[in-house]
Amino acid sequence: MSTENPFDGEDLSGAHYKRANMTGAHFDGVNLAGARFWAVLSKAEFKDTNLGEAVFDDVNLGKSTFHNINLSQSTITNANLSNVKIAQATLADLDIRDADLTGMRINGVLVSDLFEAYEKAQG
Repeated sequence: MSTENPFDGEDLSGAHYKRANMTGAHFDGVNLAGARFWAVLSKAEFKDTNLGEAVFDDVNLGKSTFHNINLSQSTITNANLSNVKIAQATLADLDIRDADLTGMRINGVLVSDLFEAYEKAQG
C-alpha cells in the first residue's frame, strides 16, 4: 500500500466559492477540506481531491466526475447530481432525504424497484 498523499496539490481548505461559475473546472490533488461551494460545477472533475467536511449548497454538479476523493462528513443540499456516476465508493452512513430518485440505480437495479420489493416484504 502506498503511503503517498494523493492530496499533494494546492491547499484550498476552507475556501468559499460564492455564485461562481466553475463549469468544467479541474481539481487534481487539491485539499478542499471544509470548502464551501455555492456554484455551478457542471462537468467539473475532482481527482485525488480531499473534500472532507465540504459543503455544497445550491450547486449544479451535473455530469461531474469524482475519482479517488474524500467526501466524508460533507453535506450536499439543493443540488443537481444528474448523470453523476459513483463507483468503487464507500457509502457507509450515507443519508439521502427528500430526493428525486427517478432512474437512480444501485448495482444496475432501479431504486424504485428496490423500494417496491421492500414494501411487498413488509406487507
